[in-house]
Amino acid sequence: MKKQQLLLDIRPEQIPGLDNFVVGDNAELLAHLGSLTDSNTFDQIYLWGPPGSGRSHLLRGVLAQAQAKQRPVAWVDAAVLDDALSAVPGSLIIVDDVEALSAAAQITLFRTFNAARLAGLALLLAGAEPPLRLALREDLRTRIGATLVYEVKPLSERDKAAALSQHARERGMNVDQALIDYLLRHGRRDLPSLLAVLDLLDLASLQQKRPLTLPLLREVLQESLELDY
Repeated sequence: MKKQQLLLDIRPEQIPGLDNFVVGDNAELLAHLGSLTDSNTFDQIYLWGPPGSGRSHLLRGVLAQAQAKQRPVAWVDAAVLDDALSAVPGSLIIVDDVEALSAAAQITLFRTFNAARLAGLALLLAGAEPPLRLALREDLRTRIGATLVYEVKPLSERDKAAALSQHARERGMNVDQALIDYLLRHGRRDLPSLLAVLDLLDLASLQQKRPLTLPLLREVLQESLELDY
């Protein structure tokens, strides 16, 4: 457990960006999010998907790209938003985990929808459920449902395998396809968890001076499962 924690501590952090998101069947969504970072775009978009689907990665990528283009952008923490949300005209407002909005925050976001056209605000919202299943006040849920709604579509096994192989190459890992196949069969289903195991495999190989083999992968998988509990 201690060794596993050390591996996690030194694993390099991947900075989320639109350019390193594995697209799969989300090409239309990615293109639309890219245009949202332009200063003259005022769309209202809601994207949804379960934890591990990549929605937070996409929102962070939009944030970074908007900042690079010098578009005013406000990242709003849904869990702490209350009765005030300030943004300069022309801003892009990003809110993740809308299901965590308090009663007061829901009123605030509803008012922001009402002011968006006049103030020239673009809205990018995200949550774990489609609009109809959001446990929010009806007027806000209706407004969210009237935006451009996208589901972050899950990656196919082929997409995940390609992403894992590319990630391994970028780290200079010589990973046999059999290891990728085994990881896909026995690892967790979401890509961030699979990539994390691949990073841990690389670090374990370096620390223990062992080749990248199936027995080592089994050990890393077992330790990662123990760490989850």
